[in-house]
Amino acid sequence: MQEAAELARVSTRTIRRRIADGVLPARRFGPRLIRVDLNQLDEMGRPLPGRRVS
Repeated sequence: MQEAAELARVSTRTIRRRIADGVLPARRFGPRLIRVDLNQLDEMGRPLPGRRVS
């Protein structure tokens, strides 16, 4: 989770919240180890609305 937090430039607490919310899929390996699919980090953020230029 630390690596995922660093790559996403967020705290590990935010990663934990997104896992709990179901936004970021994760798997538990043993009693303490939680792994996050780093490919899913891009999907974690929501896109900002684009600005229309006329």
